[in-house]
Amino acid sequence: MKLLHTADLHIGKRVNEFSMLEDQAYILGQMLQIAREEKVDAVIIAGDVYDKTVPPQEAVQLFDWFLTELNQREIPVCVVTGNHDSTERVSFASRILEGRGVYVTPVYDGMVKPIEFKDAYGSVRIWMLPFLKPAYVRRAFPNEEVTTYQEAVKLAVEKLPMNPLGRNVLAAHQFVTGAVPAGSEDFLGAEGMDLQVGGIDQVDGSIFSSFDYTALGHIHRAGAAGSPVIRYSGTPLKYSFSEIRHKKSVTIVELLEKGTVHCRQIPLVPKRDMRAIYGSYEELTRKSNYEGSNLDDYIRITLTDENDIPDAIGKLRSIYPNIMKLDYDNQRTRSSQMVDELPEEKRKTPLELLEDFYVLQNNQPMGKEQEAFAGELIRKIWET
Repeated sequence: MKLLHTADLHIGKRVNEFSMLEDQAYILGQMLQIAREEKVDAVIIAGDVYDKTVPPQEAVQLFDWFLTELNQREIPVCVVTGNHDSTERVSFASRILEGRGVYVTPVYDGMVKPIEFKDAYGSVRIWMLPFLKPAYVRRAFPNEEVTTYQEAVKLAVEKLPMNPLGRNVLAAHQFVTGAVPAGSEDFLGAEGMDLQVGGIDQVDGSIFSSFDYTALGHIHRAGAAGSPVIRYSGTPLKYSFSEIRHKKSVTIVELLEKGTVHCRQIPLVPKRDMRAIYGSYEELTRKSNYEGSNLDDYIRITLTDENDIPDAIGKLRSIYPNIMKLDYDNQRTRSSQMVDELPEEKRKTPLELLEDFYVLQNNQPMGKEQEAFAGELIRKIWET
C-alpha cells in the first residue's frame, strides 16, 4: 500500500499580512499531481488543515476544491484535526463524507474506529487521533488518572482496539520528543504557532512503537521523530523566515509485508519562495545583483546603510514587490541594545520623557531643532 503523508496546510494563513491562499492553491495542485503520478492508495493530512479555528470562506472553498479533486481521482483521504483546527467544524457531515472516501477525525470520545484498506499483503488499518490535550482524554475516561500530554496520548493509544500482528498506521498531531535537535530554529515553529516545544506538551515516541508507520503533524520541518517510521511531513510551504532553509516536500510511504516500510520525500516547488537578502540599498538595487532571480519571492531585506533610506520599502518594492519585512543592520542598530538603562526619576516632564525615549530608540540625543519642535508640539497638545 502506498500513502502520501502531508500535514500543517494552514489554509488561509497570512504571513506578515500577505495572504498565502494563491500559493496554497498552487502547492495543493502540485500535491494532486504527485498523488496521481505516484498512484497512491490514500492521502493522510496529519492536522492543521486551517490556520484558524474559524477559517475564512476562501480557505474553506480551497480545501473543498482539494477534497473534490482527490475524490474525482478516487483517492481516499484521511484528515486529522490539529491544534489550529476546530474539530467540530472540520468534521461536519463526516459520516456522509465517509461514503465518498473522505475520513475526518470526530471530536475525541475514546472510541476510535480504523479505516481499513486491503492490498496484496492483506489489510492495512489507519487509526486517526485529533490533537489531544489531557482534558479531552479525561472527559472520555473519567476514571483514569490523566494530567500530562504523555499520559493522555499514551492512554488514547492503549485504548485503541488494535491487533499488533496486523499492519497499522497512526495519523496524529502532537509534539514528539526527539523530533528536532535542541537549539534548532524549528522550535520557533511558524509565526503565530502556539507550539510549546520543550514543555509540557511533549510525548515520547515509544508510545507509537506498535505502529508500522506514524504520520505526524505539528512540527514544520520534515524528518523522523526518534524512529525512521515515526515521521513529520513538515509544512508544504514556508510560513516563517525561520524556515527559509527548509526543503519542503511530501512523504511517500510504502507498506509491504508486515515490518517492511519504505519512506521517501518528494520535493515541492512553490510558486514563490521565501528568502532573505542582505546588503546596502545601492547593492540591492543594482540590476546585475538581482536579474535572474525570482523577484516575486517573499523577501526579508536587511539594509546595511548607516543612514535610513527615505521610503526604502516603497522604493525597493518597485524591484521586489513582495517584501515582507525590512530591517537595518548597522552601527546604530547593533549598539542600540547597549544603551544603559536610565535612572528612575520621581517626576519628569513630558519633554524629558520624550527625550529619554528618543535616546533609547536612536542611541543619541535630540538635536536643538528637534528639541524645539518637540517642545512646541507638546505645548500645543497640552493647551488643547
